[in-house]
Amino acid sequence: MQIRQFGHRFEAARMALLACFVILVPGIFAPLAHAQIELPGIEVPAEPADPEPVIEAQAISPTDQDIEQRIAGIFNEIDALKDVRIRVDAGVVAMTGDVPTIADADRAESIAARVTGVVTVENALERNLDVADNLQPVTDKLKNNLQKFLNILPLLGIALAIFILFWLLGRVLSRLTGLWRGTAPNMFMAELMATSIRIIFVIIGLIIALDVLQATALMGAILGGAGVLGLAIGFAIRDTVDNYISSIMLSIRQPFRANDHVVIGSREGHVIRLTSRATILMTLDGNHLRIPNSTVFKAEILNYSTNPERRFDFELGIDAADDPLAAMNIGLEALRRLSFVLDEPDASARLEQVGDSNIVISFFGWIDQGHSDFFKARSIAIRAVMNILDAEGFGLPEPIYRLRFDSGAPLEIARSPKDEGTGAGAEGKPTHKAPQPDLAMEDVSRENDIGKKVAEERATADEEDILDEARPIE
Repeated sequence: MQIRQFGHRFEAARMALLACFVILVPGIFAPLAHAQIELPGIEVPAEPADPEPVIEAQAISPTDQDIEQRIAGIFNEIDALKDVRIRVDAGVVAMTGDVPTIADADRAESIAARVTGVVTVENALERNLDVADNLQPVTDKLKNNLQKFLNILPLLGIALAIFILFWLLGRVLSRLTGLWRGTAPNMFMAELMATSIRIIFVIIGLIIALDVLQATALMGAILGGAGVLGLAIGFAIRDTVDNYISSIMLSIRQPFRANDHVVIGSREGHVIRLTSRATILMTLDGNHLRIPNSTVFKAEILNYSTNPERRFDFELGIDAADDPLAAMNIGLEALRRLSFVLDEPDASARLEQVGDSNIVISFFGWIDQGHSDFFKARSIAIRAVMNILDAEGFGLPEPIYRLRFDSGAPLEIARSPKDEGTGAGAEGKPTHKAPQPDLAMEDVSRENDIGKKVAEERATADEEDILDEARPIE
């Protein structure tokens, strides 16, 4: 009996628990049913969201009257289009009336075509040829420009004052010749530096003035155009630019002095002056020779005046049967006895060549160009050595002709007056020595005719000269 009662109680409890589970489980798992749970490797499709409601606006098409009022309102705000008459029918705009210019008619058509609802535009506008109406825009424009000019006058005056101030400042600095001469290596470079300073200050003043006027874009256009123009001009006058740069380099290097005896390339003469464009020489025959500085700068320059000591040389031939060493010693003794030949460096001689009928010997001697004329000294030296060799019995070479006769009587050889006077023997050599001249009495003083002409030319001519005696010769 008790067991049966316990079984009924257990069954009642089991039924109560089942009822609680049925009631509580849907409430717990209901939110999870709507949640999106992501599991590794498993994609759970999302439920489609409910579509948002769409707000539709009703489109309202403008009427012909609305289009006409809209276009008329726009035209009333434009002075040139105030007199245009407008009529709209089924979206077609018809325009009539007069406008100042054809461009205004095209402008009216473009404006009307952009209004909503316009299908097409019939443009029947004509240009107004009335004198007063056509002159009115021009006079209005002139008045506006004049008013703008009057308004900008204060700024323009300030800009002009700034430009003049910098121009005057550059001019004052460029005239400080003492400053530039002390800084630059020569007068030509001093003038170049002064000119550059003046141009730089002018450019700075112009830039500041344009900046005050808010016209720096104009300055950029000017500089750009000047750059292109300068490039074109540079190609056109490249020879002139090359010559000018060569003048600058020559003024710095100073390769010669005034009245120097020089050889520039193949041209020889005495320097008159060096200008910013050319080097002017006086040739040995007294003519003016102008050589572009670009040619002078690139050419080989031989300056005879830099070193006062100069060597002269000449060649003499003796008979092939004579002793060349004895002839060299005798000739050197004659050279050393000449008063204008320097002892240091000493005179010298060398054997040049040996031919079939003669031997050629070269003699060398040194002179001081400050006291002796080169050409006079060389001429006297040649005569002195030639006379001493002839006096010592050395045969100087003469033309030899060999005649051959196949038949006939033998010819008698006529003796020359020279052979008879000297008593030449069978070997053709003189039997006595010729008297030796007094070599110390020869005149070798310098001929300064070209130097005098150069001095006169430099004293009378007004042309610039950039040669500087204070600078060393390079």
